[in-house]
Amino acid sequence: MRIFVTGATGNIGSNVVRELIAAGHQVLGLCRSKEKAVALAAAGAEVLHGTIEDIGILKSGASQSDGVIHLAFNHDFSRFVENCEDDRRVIATFASALAGSARPLVVTSGTPIANTVPGEPAREDNAIVGSDTHPRAASEEAAILASEIGVNVSVVRLPQVHDPVSQGLITPLIEIFRQKGVCAYIGDGLNRWPAAHFSDVARLYRLVVERAEPNARYHAVAEEGVPMRDIAEVIGRRLNLPVKSVGKEEAQEYFGWLSMFATRDMPASSAKTRQKLGWEPTGPKLLDDLAELRVSSS
Repeated sequence: MRIFVTGATGNIGSNVVRELIAAGHQVLGLCRSKEKAVALAAAGAEVLHGTIEDIGILKSGASQSDGVIHLAFNHDFSRFVENCEDDRRVIATFASALAGSARPLVVTSGTPIANTVPGEPAREDNAIVGSDTHPRAASEEAAILASEIGVNVSVVRLPQVHDPVSQGLITPLIEIFRQKGVCAYIGDGLNRWPAAHFSDVARLYRLVVERAEPNARYHAVAEEGVPMRDIAEVIGRRLNLPVKSVGKEEAQEYFGWLSMFATRDMPASSAKTRQKLGWEPTGPKLLDDLAELRVSSS
């Protein structure tokens, strides 16, 4: 297949590009940076220069390809709601370009969107929250609308995706720890975050686009839930910082915008994903990567 990948030079996207090419696919990668375009081309991809704000570029990329994997997302959490609405518009653009064809569109969401059964992990076929509850659900709402106009769309929901350099929301959490001089968790710290290694997530995206099953939902989850206390403790050891519990009433002051996530219990299952695709994660565990965390001297 010839696959158009947005976010092709990002932490996840660059791994997806390598995985696709190694499996014999051709990749057309969207890239806004001339510097990063060099690395993308060196990986064996064709570069499409542009941004996700350019509707014409998005439609051009889709028209040249047998399928689309949409990974690009603005991770400036100071404007999280706006970024999620921007993603809704990007998915609508792809939908208009792919409607009526069998070409797959793989969009990206997060596992918390399906944490809708109290006390149980998010599952692929759970009902989802709306964007009025969790802004990131805008992407899945756009996927549903795309399906209704005949687009072969599927969704990959991400946990905290990690290696020793980057770990999803844990990366900004580490910066907060360093700024505060202490690694904190809320209450007993038993609220859980799911996780998966970059290599496993990249392999899952390949399997999903190859499967091209309409309306499918997949969870890129290797570990169902890692307690926040364990995360704080291993980071504390790595950074030589103290670890402590803080009350919920202190969460906003300590964690800032991350408080919306730091207080939540967000376990997620990938049982149906594994059964359907034969996907079995083999990469390092989250705590192992955090124990090898690469940190600057600043």
